Amino acid sequence: MMKHIHDAQTGQIVERELTADELAQQEVDAIAQAEYEAAIAAKDAIKQSAIEKLEALGLTVDEIKEAFGLEAPQ
Repeated sequence: MMKHIHDAQTGQIVERELTADELAQQEVDAIAQAEYEAAIAAKDAIKQSAIEKLEALGLTVDEIKEAFGLEAPQ
């Protein structure tokens, strides 16, 4: 994998291979991002489940938002 380095002062662009440390950090970052996205998705699923259960009890979406501060996940 190549790394592009752009020198803003000279306009020169240098391409070089990533070092082993850079590749390892890229993997760590990708794992952390995936874990973060999974946590957000799980939280959204829990919120949506709560909304659906409250709606099943007869509450409207507006009542749910007002009473519990919940919003449906995007």
